[in-house]
Amino acid sequence: MQNEYKILLVEDDTMIASGLVYALQSEGYEVTHCKTVSSALAAIDVRQFNLAVLDLGLPDGSGFDVREKLGDTAVIFLTVVDDEGNIVKALDGGAEDYITKPFRLRELLARIKAVLRRQGGRADTLTLGKVSIVVATGKAYIDGNALDLTPLEYRLLLIFANNKGLILSRSQILDGLWDSAGNFVEDNTLTVYIKRLREKLGSAVDIETVRGMGYKAE
Repeated sequence: MQNEYKILLVEDDTMIASGLVYALQSEGYEVTHCKTVSSALAAIDVRQFNLAVLDLGLPDGSGFDVREKLGDTAVIFLTVVDDEGNIVKALDGGAEDYITKPFRLRELLARIKAVLRRQGGRADTLTLGKVSIVVATGKAYIDGNALDLTPLEYRLLLIFANNKGLILSRSQILDGLWDSAGNFVEDNTLTVYIKRLREKLGSAVDIETVRGMGYKAE
């Protein structure tokens, strides 16, 4: 069973939100995306979150309106400008951090990880076939034995684990590796990395080549 950190993302900019959701899911997080204060409040009513990433400017209010209902949930605010007044208000209101738009994706991901570490939450565990992945430590295991994976091989495994049974195109995989690692991977190089990952996983995971479409892992 997957045991993921649950993140609430409240962002009304579709372009920003789609990139963030994909990057966060590639990192192993379970993401609930809302575009408005009202939909965010409704989401909070039915589930608990480990962290909320809140845009301050929303169509029907402010990220501060969402913050009031989150209780002890950790919060990172997204601000359009480096507004000292809002930043002070955010930090005084118990926010863990803030980040100014436009932001660098890797920086935001790093800050999210830092906040979750400070929260002292339980390590997330993802499974794919016979492989267990402890997201918080970046380690993967088969029958309790740690796999010797390079950082890029690990991220590739993570992408497959977060999309079990789904066909992923080569471009989707490449986008995930780029977003997560910040490193450019050429299309022809991807074949090599998938081959190496298959060799290290052996029969523990079935990474299937779907001709003309991409790859599927189970």
